[in-house]
Amino acid sequence: MRPLIHYFLHFGVPLFIALYFYKKKWKQVYLIFLASMLIDLDHLLANPIFDPNRCSVGFHPLHSYFAVIIYIIGLVPTKTRVLALALLFHILTDYIDCLLM
Repeated sequence: MRPLIHYFLHFGVPLFIALYFYKKKWKQVYLIFLASMLIDLDHLLANPIFDPNRCSVGFHPLHSYFAVIIYIIGLVPTKTRVLALALLFHILTDYIDCLLM
């Protein structure tokens, strides 16, 4: 059940956010949310690369608390707001996954 919730939060909820809050440019916003998953490339730095029982938040560099501060700052300029929101939602999704472990 945990993987189903995790992937629904990564793919389903962002689609809802894009459709509901950004009606005119929902496709672009949804693509940005999907692109935010590229921060998972930092998993390649870990050994093992994938550990289902490891919490990403606070462990991987792009999932660090310092990175979260940068993402929060990114909410301020309008040009980076959607990307920052997508990155923060990605971190929230991974945090929820940590709570479900």
